[in-house]
Amino acid sequence: MHLNYFDCIFVTKEQSYNYETTVGNNIAKLRKAQALTQENLALYLGVSRVQISHYERGERDVSVTEMNKLADLFGVELSDLLEEDDDLQKMNLAFAFRSANSESDLDNIAFFKRVVLNYLKMQRINEL
Repeated sequence: MHLNYFDCIFVTKEQSYNYETTVGNNIAKLRKAQALTQENLALYLGVSRVQISHYERGERDVSVTEMNKLADLFGVELSDLLEEDDDLQKMNLAFAFRSANSESDLDNIAFFKRVVLNYLKMQRINEL
């Protein structure tokens, strides 16, 4: 099932456990694919490493602000964090940028990735 940004706003209570688990699994996959630690993400988001662990296990809600920051850092769209389809997730991982894990550079990496994604969106729009 492919979810878009608006789907995350209308998640029902019955779906919330699955939603949290999906987001958590995707955060863990993307973090590991980019050789980042839970501590790296915690420092970047300004939360504890334990909080990141709770996110990845689907035990806590990730705020939309934090999901946007993570999407920027990982070089993916926000909807990619909500993706349940394994094939689409593998494709997203293949196209995600790989990064160094220096805490001091995470903000710059996330900003750069957002600029690149916006550029690619503009290119697709121009092709229409």
